[in-house]
Amino acid sequence: MSLAIRVNDFLSGLFLGVGIRLVDFKMETGRLWENDLMRIVVADEISPDSCRLWDLKSNEKLDKDRFRRDLGGLLEAYTEVAKRLGIMSEGERPQGTGPVWSKADTAREEHSGP
Repeated sequence: MSLAIRVNDFLSGLFLGVGIRLVDFKMETGRLWENDLMRIVVADEISPDSCRLWDLKSNEKLDKDRFRRDLGGLLEAYTEVAKRLGIMSEGERPQGTGPVWSKADTAREEHSGP
């Protein structure tokens, strides 16, 4: 419980500092053994896929809810979060285009029956 509270405090401050409200997040933990000493560690990513992030002023969703609610602009929202956190520079464009279905994927789907 104390680890979850510490992570929440850290992430809330981090996102508030860049104008983003951390609404909630999921966190997975694990046990790490070092000889007879056991520690609980965070064993998960922190990303717009695992958090609900809203713009502090407009309440615009900057997370996976854009996809879940068919709001569009998922790549732009994730890019905005990355730029505010300093992970991407202002002029930088995201690499790749996201998932793309190939003809092989479509053929595989058609041939895999119930």
